[in-house]
Formats: sequence, C-alpha cells, structure tokens
Amino acid sequence: MTTDPPTASAAKRAPKPDRDGGVQVLARAAEILRLLKLAPGGMTQAEMAASLGLARTTIHRILSALAAEGLVEPGGAGSRFRLGAEILRMAEAARSALVTEIHPLLQALSRELDETVDLSVLERSQVTFIDQVVAAQRLRTVSVIGASFPLHCTANGKALLAAMSERDLERALPDELGAMTPNTITSLSALRQELDRIRAAGVAFDLEEHSLGIRAVGMALTNSPVGQAAISIPMPAQRFEQKKEAALAAMRRTISQIDAVWRRKG
Repeated sequence: MTTDPPTASAAKRAPKPDRDGGVQVLARAAEILRLLKLAPGGMTQAEMAASLGLARTTIHRILSALAAEGLVEPGGAGSRFRLGAEILRMAEAARSALVTEIHPLLQALSRELDETVDLSVLERSQVTFIDQVVAAQRLRTVSVIGASFPLHCTANGKALLAAMSERDLERALPDELGAMTPNTITSLSALRQELDRIRAAGVAFDLEEHSLGIRAVGMALTNSPVGQAAISIPMPAQRFEQKKEAALAAMRRTISQIDAVWRRKG
C-alpha cells in the first residue's frame, strides 16, 4: 500500500503555525521591550498586560523567555521588570557602531577648524561625552570620553535642553543650578530665557560658564539614533571670537552630513 504525496494545492493550504506563531511572539516581545524602554523604573506584569492588551499568561511566558536571554530582569519592589544587562550591551554596541560611522565627519570638522570636536549624549540629567577628536594645537581643550558635565553650563548641554519638550525639560532641570564659575547661569528664569534664544538661533554657547578660559559652541543633532545628542567645539577663550563664525558654519554643514548618513541608515 502506498500513500500519494500531498498535492501542491493541499500543501499550499496547510497552516504554518510555527512560522506565524513565532512571528507573533517576536512582535509581542518587541512591544514589551519598547514599553520597558519608556519605563526606567520598571513595570509589573499586570501593568504590561493592561498597556498592551495582552493576557497576563502571555506576558509571563514572553518575559520568562526574555529573562532567560538576559534581555529583561526583575528589579525593584512589586516584582517589576526592566531592561536587562544584555540588551543594554547590545544597545551600547549599536551606538558604538553608529559613532564609528560618523567619526570621519568629526575628524574633518576638527581638521577644518584646527579645534577639538566633541560628540555627546543626554544621560539622565547630564551630558556625557561619547566621542572626541582632539585638535593638534599645543593650546587646546581636551575632555575625557565617558565624562559627564552638567547641562545648564555647557554648550552641548544647553543645546540638548533647548531641544526638549516642556515635560522633559521639567524633569531634566534641577531645583538649583550649581555655579561652576562666576559666569554660570544660576537662575532658572534666566536659563529659560537663554533656552528661548537657543531655540530661535539653533545654537548654544558656553562663555566660560563651565570652566574659566574655555568657551564653546554647541548644536543638537536631529534624527539621532544614539539618543539625544549634540556636537560641541570647545576652544581657549582667546581664540573664540575670531573663530566663532567659522565654527558655526562648519558645524552646521557637518550636522547636515551626519543627518544624511543617519537618514540613509533609517
């Protein structure tokens, strides 16, 4: 006795539960990860289920699989979950790759002006340097990659503040603005006026507000896949006025080039 092989039409009608089910699970896992990205304090399974409109059993099953891979982890009170160390490492690797891709543009900007160029991102309520091209001049400004500075007294920090929504701005601004130098803006109302000017002009300045003897120009990046980011060009105060306009023009061109690169990636 022989069995005829299934016809092409029968095979076409046959369901593919593994493939379709797997795609659905991946989509739901991605939804959970995106949700946790917006909740640094974590979320409970019940909160995730209510937000996504899924059964708690489904949330539990997907969370268990994500936790086994280190993509989520329990943390805090009330059995809350947050993004795990593995996904943070993956995000850092992706950010490093993107930074590497635009590094030649930062190098070209530094060579054109013969000044240091910094790339920084917003991290909590500070600005953190993630890349830098140091000028060849003997008298130059140098920061440490990974170092964090306050937002209210730096060109890159003020550029990031000016690009925020009012809600995010309220979260980012401290109750008191510390004075780093006699030039630091320490009044919240005065800072808000400064941010209005930055929004109108599209550029921020640090006029020896963070460190005496150092001035800088900074601009926020648009369409940044590495988070809220900015470029700044710090320089000794004695060279600033004579090079300010050239720095502004060159920085605007570089930001347009970076934006084009990131748009192609998107």
